Amino acid sequence: MGLDHKIEWNIKSWRAYEAKQIPVYDDQEKLQEIEQDLKDYPPLVFAGEVRRLKEELAKVASGKAFLLQGGDCAESFADFHPDSIRDSFRILMQMAIVLTYGAKMPIVKVSRTAGQFAKPRSQDTETRDGVTLPSYRGDIVNGLDFTAEARRPAPERMIRAYMQSASTLNLLRALAEGGYANLHQVHKWTMDFVGPSAAGQRYQELAERIEDALNFMEACGLEADTVPQIQGTHFYTSHESLLLQYEEAMTRQDSLSGDYVNTSAHMLWIGDRTRFVGSSHVEFLRGVINPIGMKISQSLDPDTLIRLIDALNPSNEPGKLTLITRYGAGNLAEYLPKLIHTVRSEGRHVVWSCDPMHGNTIKAPGGLKTRPFDKILQEVKEFFEIHKSESSYAGGIHCEMTGKDVTECTGGAVAITDENLDTYYETACDPRLNAMQSLELAFILAEGIQAEAAARKAA
Repeated sequence: MGLDHKIEWNIKSWRAYEAKQIPVYDDQEKLQEIEQDLKDYPPLVFAGEVRRLKEELAKVASGKAFLLQGGDCAESFADFHPDSIRDSFRILMQMAIVLTYGAKMPIVKVSRTAGQFAKPRSQDTETRDGVTLPSYRGDIVNGLDFTAEARRPAPERMIRAYMQSASTLNLLRALAEGGYANLHQVHKWTMDFVGPSAAGQRYQELAERIEDALNFMEACGLEADTVPQIQGTHFYTSHESLLLQYEEAMTRQDSLSGDYVNTSAHMLWIGDRTRFVGSSHVEFLRGVINPIGMKISQSLDPDTLIRLIDALNPSNEPGKLTLITRYGAGNLAEYLPKLIHTVRSEGRHVVWSCDPMHGNTIKAPGGLKTRPFDKILQEVKEFFEIHKSESSYAGGIHCEMTGKDVTECTGGAVAITDENLDTYYETACDPRLNAMQSLELAFILAEGIQAEAAARKAA
């Protein structure tokens, strides 16, 4: 069974293992009441959607598609607005169009939204001016304000997170399937502040070429009404599976197959701090049919990686497991090749994806956390180069990003500097790429995928 998971899985078996990054609730009776309420609520996603995503990710694992995963560092209750949801959807759709056109392959679109409320922390407490309080762990757990009441973990916050996720999913489904994602709308997805930029202009030129192609197709009789791929798109949600009480409550047994499905999101991932031998998070996720992501870094050796893979994907099912690397620019060459070699030599089916954000977090002179855009691009380029040299497939990207005009990551064509970071710095946790930086990244990714495809063809 692997990785010291010796008991038969059930929906509560994770409680027998070591649980890190999970808050301690003062009122256990209230916690159990909230868990029971959530168990009676409707699912947020459905088993058929989960299986369809796994099928699409299986194509990524075989080098026939590319995974685009991105969205907010952490969703908040305060910043809940349809415009924010729409704008994040728009920039992901723009990136997907750039990648589809450049890579000439399907793009699997997975958003970090409708559930990305919990955040791991390096310390359990935070001290300011001699006052020590619990760390902020995301709005599903406690509040950002530095007061004893706000920082107290409150189980009823899970109900609000569920309600906000349901509303977010409702809008995302409408955007993806109700006409907004129609390819004839590609011109309208650009935010006003992005349009004048170099990336924005480059995108508009691409949109015009796509429109010309669509007009040609319609002249040949292939119209949007008869071609579903023109009308809309499949759009999936994901979040870090951190608060296991919430995840357990949202897990249902499929009436058709008997399989257990986590209905809080289509895809879930395990963070770098919670994937270890004897982890309750690994134990829980090994029992659900959802596609699973797993962050990997310098702390993971090849032998443990194989044990984790076998625990989470014992049937070696293509599309089930995505390995998300997060090393930091300049570090991949030392660690990644031996992992790629081990996975390939052991015959394991995985999707390789790159998180170029978390390993490149620094503090600016003013004290704000930031991520230099040039380091993000460097890590992406190293990721592609190493996979190319190892005859492996660089199949995905995982970014913290937003459709807003924030100033949180330095650099890019807009040349955000340390001095103007606080102009529009909104994140409660980690710095995000803004819409212009995200679009710049998409064009660079498209070039990398093109080069990778050319190398495979020549081999």
